[in-house]
Amino acid sequence: MEEIKALELQMAELKEAKEKLAKIEVNYDKSKITVAEKTREVKALENKIKSLEKDLTLHKTLTEIKTILWTKIGQSITDQWTSIQTIHDQIKLIGIAQFETQKAKALLANKPEQANRLIHFLNTHTRDQLVALDI
Repeated sequence: MEEIKALELQMAELKEAKEKLAKIEVNYDKSKITVAEKTREVKALENKIKSLEKDLTLHKTLTEIKTILWTKIGQSITDQWTSIQTIHDQIKLIGIAQFETQKAKALLANKPEQANRLIHFLNTHTRDQLVALDI
């Protein structure tokens, strides 16, 4: 009889141990799920941090600013190019005028009255008028 009671006691202890094991396994499974969820959350946060750090380096913003600046610089050069060409043409014309002036001085060196009339004539006419006269 004592042996039966001892067996019943052992069976009760075994049953209790199995129940505790089942509870522990359930808690363990829940903790594995929680760990997996937390791991996913941590990875998402790490990715967000990386993204924010990249934005903080202003790489994208600086690239956009550089693009805008170079576009503006290019447009300024394009806008000024006609003025540069006009200046270049004027420099050529000044050179031609200086050459012609030296030539005229040499021809009119001994004729001051004719030189004064020629200078007055040239000063009172436009370039187009002079071209029309083949001068």
